[in-house]
Amino acid sequence: MSLVDTAIIGAGPVGLAAAIACKRAGLSYVVLEKGCVVNAIFEYPTYMTFFTTAPELEIGNHPMVTGHDKPDRRDALMYYRLVTQREALNVEQYTEVTRVHAAPAGFTLEVEKRDGQMGTVEARRVVVATGYYDNPLGLGIPGEDSENVSHYYTEAHPFMGLNVTVIGAGNSAADAALDLWRGGANVTMVVRAPELKSTIKYWVRPDLENRIKEGSIAAHFTSRVVEIHPEHVTVQREDGTTWPLPTHFTFALTGYRPDLSFLTGLDLATQPDECLVLDEHYQSSVPGLFVAGSAGFAGKTNQVFIENGRHHAVAAVAEIERQLARAAALQPS
Repeated sequence: MSLVDTAIIGAGPVGLAAAIACKRAGLSYVVLEKGCVVNAIFEYPTYMTFFTTAPELEIGNHPMVTGHDKPDRRDALMYYRLVTQREALNVEQYTEVTRVHAAPAGFTLEVEKRDGQMGTVEARRVVVATGYYDNPLGLGIPGEDSENVSHYYTEAHPFMGLNVTVIGAGNSAADAALDLWRGGANVTMVVRAPELKSTIKYWVRPDLENRIKEGSIAAHFTSRVVEIHPEHVTVQREDGTTWPLPTHFTFALTGYRPDLSFLTGLDLATQPDECLVLDEHYQSSVPGLFVAGSAGFAGKTNQVFIENGRHHAVAAVAEIERQLARAAALQPS
């Protein structure tokens, strides 16, 4: 591939917003995505409803039209797919960036295709927009890698009549617990904190609290799972004592963290909260390397969403346009 002005890593809403901004600025670009377009949204629970309204998910001034107040997963998949098609965005799906190196022209990106074929992309600037959803936080306990454990929830149907343990107390855990219960599963939540997280969606929290109060969903607070077995999990109470909880399947929904291992070797500086050192244009400590959306905020992933991440992308591309224009002006005529 010839040299491009900007290589965008990740084809989520933030990466697509960056691509649209590049296209409208007249910058050459390519979007490299290891999965499908908006892969993280594709991995969301099948019937998930977004917390926000449609206008806050829009990119490139393309309106999102839905038949209800808040978009759901299907609405979002259709919207971002159509925007990608209508803008004819240059997206290379199933192309994983395995390493980014500094190069004379800017950066060299090593990539691996779905068929295992290796290649490189040369770019003057790089925008990292990988998000964090494909890198779950591990529990670090025996049995976590078993077949009856997942860090992602899809839908309740396969778990009817089974004992299911949900580890976590945030939005993902709350949605899963309620959906599983409505799908006929016997649901138990194990929560390390003394209560549910305050950030749970306002229309979900009362529903879950009422189900716990009436005993439809069991919940053990100030407790944690310390071992996972084929037919039970071992739960540890606050006082250190343990007991077996009968479990056929476990959902460990304890959060996610950006994986930027492909940037190893670039000597990125980070802040104490694990956030990358960014300026107001979302440039990292490595000149020319920008990080837009939640990928740059490992310690603050609960504060960066599509709603504000899409603006990061536009700001980053505006700065790239300025930088490249200045560089061109300094070239001998």
